[in-house]
Amino acid sequence: MDWQELTDLTHGQAFVVERVRLAGNGVAIEGQFEPPQLAQLSADDQVFVAAFVRSHGSIKEMERIFGVSYPTVKSRLNRIAERLDFVDTDPAPTGADVVDRLQRGEISVQEALAELERSR
Repeated sequence: MDWQELTDLTHGQAFVVERVRLAGNGVAIEGQFEPPQLAQLSADDQVFVAAFVRSHGSIKEMERIFGVSYPTVKSRLNRIAERLDFVDTDPAPTGADVVDRLQRGEISVQEALAELERSR
């Protein structure tokens, strides 16, 4: 069974994978594993995301591939984005980072305290 069949079978409901077998050596791992977020999307949405990546994020190319308008592509991307958690690309500095910068004289005591307060 492939991911597309699995996502069709689950109809968007949450599921847990309980057994994984490595095809190359037959090793099996049992437990409870959540599938990756992209695998939890519908098969159609997975195809849409793959096409978006292959087109290097070109909405114009997506319009051409799917025969839809710019607003339709944007709407679908927004709907898919709502289902995905994003990695924080600007995480708060750790306390150790703040102290290091303070010791190097890059920030004042007041700035260090402010950053530590924001990171709580």
